[in-house]
Amino acid sequence: MASTGSTTAAAVPEVALPSGDAKPMPVIGLGTAVMFHVRPEDTQDAVLAAIELGFRCFDTAYLYGTERQLGDAVAEAVRRGLVRSREEVFVTSKLWCTQCHPDLVVPSLRETLQNLQMEYLDLYLIHQPICQKPGPPVFPAKREDARPFDFKGVWQAMEECQRLGLARAIGVSNFTTKHLDKTLPFATITPAVNQVEVNPVCQQQKLRTYCAEKGIHVQAFSPLGGQSWNGEANAVLESEVLAEIAKARGKSVAQVSLRWVYEQGVSIVVKTYNKERLRQNLELFDWELTDEDRLKISQIPQKKLQGGAFMFYPEGEFTSVDISEINFAEE
Repeated sequence: MASTGSTTAAAVPEVALPSGDAKPMPVIGLGTAVMFHVRPEDTQDAVLAAIELGFRCFDTAYLYGTERQLGDAVAEAVRRGLVRSREEVFVTSKLWCTQCHPDLVVPSLRETLQNLQMEYLDLYLIHQPICQKPGPPVFPAKREDARPFDFKGVWQAMEECQRLGLARAIGVSNFTTKHLDKTLPFATITPAVNQVEVNPVCQQQKLRTYCAEKGIHVQAFSPLGGQSWNGEANAVLESEVLAEIAKARGKSVAQVSLRWVYEQGVSIVVKTYNKERLRQNLELFDWELTDEDRLKISQIPQKKLQGGAFMFYPEGEFTSVDISEINFAEE
């Protein structure tokens, strides 16, 4: 693919979700998990730039504080004629831990839709398999504010969101096989998506196999290894194996990582507000890795996923839950 010009939306492959009645989801989308790092207008500008380049899938969450900016950008894109209507974009948002109470799920989605200025979401996800006492999002939270997660009650409320037409499809994020085992027995609607970290140093083979068997599509966040909470080096972008493959293919390390994720049948959420990197992130679909490349990547040492305890202050006690209950690191 030429490095100049824009990728049309039609050039981005789509995946039909296994449950719900959402339209097919583009396999690559732009994430807006910037939280405290950028000005609100930067998010709106980035979404507009992404739409111009061919992105049609966008990911936000109540926690991120970017729902309103995403909605403003989509509305502006319609006004400019970049898309004909809101129906041309696929929008995902997420239910935060403080909202993971059965009676708060539907009202929380209504608030998200008000922020987005939209009538429905294409996909609504439970952000974490963690429950905290109701209230505004706090990060990190107090350990004593953790609550037992009502998997049955919360998932049934998510199903009500779909039945009401407020979400075309519903799913989860950061759920391990253990959490899915607690959800699926009483689910009348199977989660359409499990959004988790997937990249060459966090391949999640066990979880991906499980989801495939259960009919759950896996979507990758941090496909470039961006989840660095304690300041360690980025093992994806600094991988010698990926650098060697990139040099041989005439691609960037980021493109090799994204292509590998795509070849696993996993869709992707990338997070960059840089227009040139947005463009490069779309240049994945007219080339492929070799069997030798895939073998080398399969042998990359895997990092251990971080559990949910990092979301809480180290001080204090978990008085209502066992720490293992809030661990979303797959064993």
